[in-house]
Amino acid sequence: MAKDLLWELGVEEVPARFLPPVIKQLKDLAEEAFRAAGLSYDDLRVLATPRRLTLLVTALAEKAEDMETEAKGPAVKVAYDAAGQPTKALLGFCRGQGVEPDQVLTKQIKGVDYIYAVKKVTGKQTVELLPELLPSLADRLYFPKPQRWGYNPKKFIRPIRWVVALFGEDVIDMEYAGVKAGRVSRGHRDLGSDCITIASPAVYAEEMRKNYVMVDQDERRAECWKQIQQVAADLGGSVKEDEELLEEVTYLVEWPTALSGRFEEKYLQMPEELVVTPMREHQRYFPVYAKDGGLLPNFITVRNGDDYHLNVVAEGNEKVLRARLADAEFFYKEDLKDDMGANVEKLSSVVFHERLGTSRQKVDRIITLAKEIGRILGFDREEMAQTERAAYLAKSDLESKVVYEFPELQGIIGEYYANAAGEDPVVAQAIREHYLPRFAGDELPETKAGMAVALADKIDSIAGFFAVGMVPTGSQDPFALRRAASGCTQIIISNELDLPIRDLLKLDFDLLATDVPEDQKEKLKTNNEGADSILQFFQQRAENVMSEHGVGYDILNAVNRVGLRRGDLAGAFRRAMVLQKYRANEGFARLRAGFTRSANLIRNAVGAEQKEAPALQVDEALLVDASERELYQELQQVETRVRPLCDAGDFQAALEEAAKLTPYIDSFFDSVMVLDKDEKLRNNRIALLERIVALTADIGDISQIVE
Repeated sequence: MAKDLLWELGVEEVPARFLPPVIKQLKDLAEEAFRAAGLSYDDLRVLATPRRLTLLVTALAEKAEDMETEAKGPAVKVAYDAAGQPTKALLGFCRGQGVEPDQVLTKQIKGVDYIYAVKKVTGKQTVELLPELLPSLADRLYFPKPQRWGYNPKKFIRPIRWVVALFGEDVIDMEYAGVKAGRVSRGHRDLGSDCITIASPAVYAEEMRKNYVMVDQDERRAECWKQIQQVAADLGGSVKEDEELLEEVTYLVEWPTALSGRFEEKYLQMPEELVVTPMREHQRYFPVYAKDGGLLPNFITVRNGDDYHLNVVAEGNEKVLRARLADAEFFYKEDLKDDMGANVEKLSSVVFHERLGTSRQKVDRIITLAKEIGRILGFDREEMAQTERAAYLAKSDLESKVVYEFPELQGIIGEYYANAAGEDPVVAQAIREHYLPRFAGDELPETKAGMAVALADKIDSIAGFFAVGMVPTGSQDPFALRRAASGCTQIIISNELDLPIRDLLKLDFDLLATDVPEDQKEKLKTNNEGADSILQFFQQRAENVMSEHGVGYDILNAVNRVGLRRGDLAGAFRRAMVLQKYRANEGFARLRAGFTRSANLIRNAVGAEQKEAPALQVDEALLVDASERELYQELQQVETRVRPLCDAGDFQAALEEAAKLTPYIDSFFDSVMVLDKDEKLRNNRIALLERIVALTADIGDISQIVE
């Protein structure tokens, strides 16, 4: 008969940001562990509050299933000697597996025969498995900042204070981190009992509810949002959806009660972001909006407790927010007195990075790169002036008092300061936009100046840190270079910008060679190899974008050898989308077959001769067969049509023109032996095939595309 399982680890308060990943980890680990142990169940859930992490399994089998296990041993040729007798290798393997040599099986893997031992394992009682299985789950959890406490060698996210472990109505005989498991849990720190007896897993949630703990995070989130919306409606306003803030609040409380507070209307004269940021980022408050979209002088917060003396709680929160808004108002008014240009010059004494010079030097590099981007994209005189001015002022707000106090507002507050200073509205907007996009799916710059400065800033950061060897690793990206590269990729592809990234990198490398400190100049990696590694970095981001648009891996391989190699991200994207669409064309299979066979024959010829491929020159006098003469004549005509189409970016039409060669290619392969014994004939036919492959080389390597 199946029973429910309850395993609760009671801890000191866990930071909210740690709980969502821990929930996923524990669920995945538990599912894997039960599957490996042969334990079946109906449902498995992980519940979490700031003070507890709970595994709740419904209808867990009382006994593990009987299973067969296979263990791979040595190769047959090693397992037996010339006389067919077991060797030491086989005997040792059998001892380790607890089987006799005559009980092993033989299986073939990639043409090689191996010894296998098959063992039948009788399933154990679940109650015997759990005392070891459950602690192993906790040991395998990863936390960014684990702790040790007292003399306990165990590490966990926070000190463990109690453990509940029930299988059905029975306590599991186990302990973890020196704490003996029982059936006693604890309720809300202030409102609940610190001695709650849990009779069985089935009553767990209800017993905790009686003690002001809503253990189900999904239920808690829904309750939080319901109450927040109701309080906002009572104020005559509404709250915008904010999943990130709502999730954090959900994991800050065990028993949610929403309440509102008020602040002075004079603060609404400040920029909206300057009012909302102290609320949201510092106090975890939800701002309230009127029907016309403007801010109301109210906020909503969620209390971890009941509705007792809510007015007192509201007054306390109002007092804290009032102080923060007063600071923000003071900083804002003081900043408005400063000259933005003077702030830029102050960046000369600010180190961007000790190995990359000052922030003022970075501003100059951004200006140069942004102007070059504008030149390449054909900006007119006014757009170039806006771009240069925006690039100069983009980092000016880093010297402002508001950004010092509220770093989240860099760029945003800079736009307000630029407008207040009478700058061109496009310049002001570009100052904010140059930080975009901040994440996948975020808005992109709308102005040309914002687009150019955003690209220049991100490319300079990527080039600089790569040049000094500070490259992101699998787990570390302290300077958010992946985000910067993704941002560039989104801007370039979405706006179809034909930008040669390699040329921009070379320009920035030249600037860095002058700007970096003297002791770093010899260490700079600003050669072609350095550029190649950065282009590969961009390529990975571009591939992600293409994959999101349904482009297959083989199409990616095909275009990687063209646009991405040059750093032409938009061109690579266009080529990929055309190839992805054209592969469904009725004639594409024949085109792919002919071009793939041509590419393979070229590779075979070069490999066989151990030399470079012949030059792309065809000697008409050596075209002895009618099929190759016809192919060559048609090829010359198709070339005159395909090349202009590729130059114009009409890759679809270019492929359709190239496809007209397929009957001639098929006839050629049916009629002649390409790798003829006569070296002159062979090289001439290889040269002809090279001309065919080169026909679509600017679109992609067709031979990389699979059926």
